[in-house]
Amino acid sequence: MKNFTYVITDEIGIHARPAGLLVKAAKALSSTVVVKNGAKSADARKLMALIGLGVRKGTEITVEVTGENEAADAAEIQAFFENNL
Repeated sequence: MKNFTYVITDEIGIHARPAGLLVKAAKALSSTVVVKNGAKSADARKLMALIGLGVRKGTEITVEVTGENEAADAAEIQAFFENNL
């Protein structure tokens, strides 16, 4: 398992548009991606679960990537966060 933390910089946080893009990016990976906000966690392939995390600007989240290509997939999803959230 690979994980990283990220502080959300998007003004609104994880809302419908970026969450939809995140779902699309996560579905393209062979690994499983889980986003954690404190005690809450969500599969990155589930739109409503991501929105339900209530992530706002300035929130530090943890992203866990598990799978056969987890190192490459973790780098790809981290780049997604840096470019979109």
